[in-house]
Formats: sequence, C-alpha cells, structure tokens
Amino acid sequence: MGAILSSNNSKTRLSEACEVLQSETCKRQRLSSDYCEENTRLIPYLPDEISIQILARVPRIFYLNLKLASQAWKAAIMSTELFSLRKELGTSEEWLYILTKFNNDKLFWYALDPLSKRWQRLPPVPAVASEDESRKGSAALRMWNIVGSSIRIADAIMRVLGRRDALDRMPFCGCSIGAVDGCIYVVGGFTRASATRCVWQYDPVINAWNEASPMSIGRSYCKTGILNNKLYVAGGITRGPGGLTPLQSAEVFDPRTGLWSQLPSMPFAKAQVLPTAFLADLLKPIATGMTSYRGKLFVPQSLYCWPFFVDVGGEVYDPEINSWVEMPIGMGEGWPARQAGTKMSVTVDGDLYALDPSNSLQNAMIKVYDGEGDAWKVFADDVPVDNFTDSESPYLLAGLLGKLHVITTDANHNISVMQADIQKNPVSSQSSALSSSDISFSEQIESATESEMDIWNVIATRCGRSTELVSCQSLKV
Repeated sequence: MGAILSSNNSKTRLSEACEVLQSETCKRQRLSSDYCEENTRLIPYLPDEISIQILARVPRIFYLNLKLASQAWKAAIMSTELFSLRKELGTSEEWLYILTKFNNDKLFWYALDPLSKRWQRLPPVPAVASEDESRKGSAALRMWNIVGSSIRIADAIMRVLGRRDALDRMPFCGCSIGAVDGCIYVVGGFTRASATRCVWQYDPVINAWNEASPMSIGRSYCKTGILNNKLYVAGGITRGPGGLTPLQSAEVFDPRTGLWSQLPSMPFAKAQVLPTAFLADLLKPIATGMTSYRGKLFVPQSLYCWPFFVDVGGEVYDPEINSWVEMPIGMGEGWPARQAGTKMSVTVDGDLYALDPSNSLQNAMIKVYDGEGDAWKVFADDVPVDNFTDSESPYLLAGLLGKLHVITTDANHNISVMQADIQKNPVSSQSSALSSSDISFSEQIESATESEMDIWNVIATRCGRSTELVSCQSLKV
C-alpha cells in the first residue's frame, strides 16, 4: 500500500516538474521572440515611426556615420520618407557645395555644413565614355575631365572661337553646374573636339551620382539658371559641320518629368546690326552669364574677338510669354565682368549682386543692381580676395542661408568662405526697403559705402593645398 502511494506521488511530482519545465521553455521562447523583434527595429523597444521622427531631427552631418550602424539604418537614412519628413518638420538644412580642381587636374566636390562648420567630401562622378569613342568601343574616360583641364578658361575660349582644330588636342572641359529640386547637375562640356549632351545628377539623399536625360544638343561653356524649379541652359559653343560655333539655342529641364524642352533661341539682336560683314564674321556673339531675377532669366552677352570682349548688353527670357526681350540698358552695359568676360552674379533675398574684379591683387568690389534706377551701385568696395591671374576662378559668389557669400583662396591655396553681414550694411532687400521706407535705394547704397565697416566674416576654411575653385552651388535638403 505504501509502495503504491509512493509511486503515485512520484508520478505527480514528475508531472508537475514537466509542466514547470514546459512553462519556462515557452517563457524563454516568448522572450527570445520579443528580443528578436526588438532587434529588427531601428531603435530597440521603439516603433520605427518614432525612430524616423528622431532621425529627422538629427543634423545631416551625422548621417554619413549613422549609415554604418546597420543595413536598416542605412536604408532609413537613404529613404525619401526621411527627407520628406525633414521638410515637413522644417529641419531641412542648406549646405554649400564647392567644386575644386587640384594641380593634377583631378576634380573634387566638397560640401560645407555652415552650422557645424564641418566639411564632407562627395563621391567622385562615375567614369563616362565620349559619345564618339563609345561607338568605337574604346575605354571610358573619367567624368572629371569634362569639368576642367589644365588649359585656362580664357585660353580655351580663345582656341575654341579662334581656331577650329584646337579642341582636337584638349581634354574634356567647359561643363556648367546647376542645382534644382534638391539635386546638383553637371551639364555638357567637351569630349575631345566634340561638345557632349551628357548630364549628371548628384542626389544628396543617396549620396551618389546618376546619369540624367541628355540635352537635345551638345554644348560647352553654356550658362545655367534656375527658375520655377526648372533648370535652364542657354548659349555655349558646339561643333558643327563648319567647325566650332557659338550657340543661340536654349532649353529647359524639368526634374519632375526628367525631360528637356526647347526654348526660343536668343536673338542676339545687337550682334545682328554690325555695320559690315567683316565685323560680323570677326566678332562672335556669346552669352557670358545667366541669373534669375524677379521671375525672369537675365543673360548678359558680349561680342568676342580674342583677347577682347565687347559688352553688348544682353537679353531677358520671360517664361510667361515664352520670348526674349532686350535687357535694360543700364543693367547690360554696367554688368561687371571677370576673367574671360564671364559675368558672375547671384540673387540673394531678391537682390542681384555681381563681383567686379579690382586692378589691385588683394581686393574686389561687390555691386548690387538697382532695378528702379537701372544702374549698378557699390555694395562693398573692399572685398578681401586674392585675384590670382593663373587661376580659372579665384573667387566665387553664392547665396546661402539668405545671405551673400564670397568663396576665395588665399596665397596658400586655403579655401575661405566669407559671409556678408547685411545688418552692418544699411542695404537690405531692395523691394522691402522701397516699400517700408522713404529712403531711396541710392541713398542707402551711398550710406553703406561711407560706413567703412567690415561686413565680411569668415565662417569656414579648408586646407586646399594646390586647389583651384571651379564652381559652387547651395542646396537645401
């Protein structure tokens, strides 16, 4: 009897032990499952929706390192969802992108975060074959050759317009840069003796370059401008049956559709009224700049015969009537020109600024356009730049964070980004000044010139070694 009771008790204890063991096993399985589930999230124990909200508030300069955390983090940081949320939250950041060339003719893009003062190097543009050589199956050539060469811009234009066979021995050069809809575009350029139609797009969301739709015609040294969230290109030079010739054509790229559309050609009206056929053959009309201002595109123009550039005003494209009209006389004739006749300008907070090189090697002058008086006025007459004659672009202009910036290199080839402190200068936006005050625009300019205050502040520097400046763009992402 005792043996029977003992046997039953043993079975009961064994059954209870099995139940406990199964319960602990199930509990561990549930914990393990929950742990794995949490590990698949961007941030453990937080829904991904909350994690994305957190990432959207993190400064973009940290994204490059955060992508290394995991594949999930990399996918999140390179997603359009994250950057759309940043735009909604107002955490988008405007950076300055600078294209530089080293003494070995290699080109590098650098991005500057103006808030943290930190720089980030962009990936190189992929290799690309020339249109002629790709058909012959030859090796691809590097894209940076499209953007620049050891030949100075002035020499290149001289050879392009003066000698038809000059580019047969030239590397790729003469592309143009534009920034629209959150991306940077590298447009055209020469591939040996042929102007290319190629367009390359840099997308900061994925931090990579991709080939975009090509232009309708190959062009080099064309001018670019942004208007109504579209990229416009006009002029330049190309190689036709008779050799290298200036272009009057223009076209526009819509980033939403990825398509190019033709515009009416620039009339070059003043070039058509030269007194003799000899002068018409000798003087080549070219577009020397482009900027968007008050809802229109302004294209200054020159007649060229090396080594002279004769200003002939310019023309204005009005998108509402899809037509060109003559540029105001004061604007066209007074537009400052830098090396090789190029008219460098930028529109900041509704005002049009241009840089006027000085005869001195240590400074330059910034002018601002008075639309009401049709005249250029001095904004700052002592901009500290080094006007190196052996540099293609010793200085650049940029609009960043709603302020005017000048980018230059010093005697040691270090890059300096200088910001104009508008508050120290009585001149602000022309439109706001005219609407809110009885003081005339001219009086404000004169007051600013006489103030003799140092309005320039160096916000960032970078060791450039043997670097030359090529181009710059600002981009808000």
